[in-house]
Amino acid sequence: MTKKYSCSRNVILFLLLSLVVPLLGGCWDQVEIEDRALVLGLSIDTISAAEAEKEDKVTHGYADNLPAELISVTAQIAVPGRVPLGPGNGGSSGSGNVSPVWVVSVKGISLDDAMNNLQQQIADPRYLVHLRIIVVSEAVARGRLEELNDYLRRNPEIRRRTWLLVSEGRASAFMDVNPPLQRVPTLYILSMMEKAVASGKFPRDYIGTFWSADSKWGQSAYLPYVALRNKDNILIEGLACFSGGRMVSKTTPIEIGGFMAMQGMDPGGYSTLFRTGRLGIVMTKINERFTRTRSYIKNGKPHLSYQIFLEGDLDEHYGSDIPVNSSARLHEIEADFEEQIQSVLTGLVKQTQKERSDIFGMGERIRSHHPAYWKEHIHDKSDWENMYSSIAVDIKMTLHLRRIGLKDQ
Repeated sequence: MTKKYSCSRNVILFLLLSLVVPLLGGCWDQVEIEDRALVLGLSIDTISAAEAEKEDKVTHGYADNLPAELISVTAQIAVPGRVPLGPGNGGSSGSGNVSPVWVVSVKGISLDDAMNNLQQQIADPRYLVHLRIIVVSEAVARGRLEELNDYLRRNPEIRRRTWLLVSEGRASAFMDVNPPLQRVPTLYILSMMEKAVASGKFPRDYIGTFWSADSKWGQSAYLPYVALRNKDNILIEGLACFSGGRMVSKTTPIEIGGFMAMQGMDPGGYSTLFRTGRLGIVMTKINERFTRTRSYIKNGKPHLSYQIFLEGDLDEHYGSDIPVNSSARLHEIEADFEEQIQSVLTGLVKQTQKERSDIFGMGERIRSHHPAYWKEHIHDKSDWENMYSSIAVDIKMTLHLRRIGLKDQ
């Protein structure tokens, strides 16, 4: 009995050791955060032939059969020990004017080639897990963005909640901004976009959302279009609209609010200044949006109708001696607003139809509500883009002003 008990105990101990041994290895492949080059932001530009001659050929030789076009990539890398943990002065780490980021520029034939050239110039291995902002120039968005997306979508380190922006002018300028409100430029741009979403001034359009829309047959993708003002001020200038994987046009800032109204995106956040027929100039602020969308097939063509309901406040009134002191006067303002903004939205839809860029996702509504029609007529994304250019779209807008501010009794 003693021998059998001893044998059973040895077997149990052996099994326990077999389970424990794999846990004793610890973090055998760990890399300390101080030994990583954490890339926070990237900008991508096209470069001229003269600049292309200065490329550091790291991944290839001098073969004549390689593409002549190159791109310039500027990376914003966090400097260990200098990234702030709290508020402070812009561009400093709290002790002197030492930047918390290191800005490095490289050139390459492709994005992967440029990132390898970047690794050749920095000591620590580069990591993209903390990449939050990618800015591409309009020239890249109109030409090579689909190639760049191939690398980004394959890379498991790229978060789907990263922001992809299209810039007016050179994208590299956004890696050198020095805003007073944030010591890390990339984090300032990130905060600006997130707060624009929270305040109802821009749709939640991460890079994952862009890829999803771009892969749908019944919808075209869009991206934020941004510009620099006075070197450090960043303006959200509109939506960059895409068709066939390339940027084809951009909207105005006020059309962002119109686009969000058609999509029924809350909260409302846009204010609109316009001239009324009798009451002078007024400013209204939209607080809530609701949209009812219907789709039909008429005479063998898709037909969509949008009923947009807005609620807002009357913020300002000037340029007329007629006071806004009755419901009838408020109704005049509402009617003038509805007419003018409805014209803006109609113009936006016609512009996207001209460019064959269905950023509204009307095709997805036809696909889900009229599957038989869709299956018969649409066999590729280009089929819908061509059909979108000629479909009928009706827009009806209703504004209700709930508050007009204080008044004397």
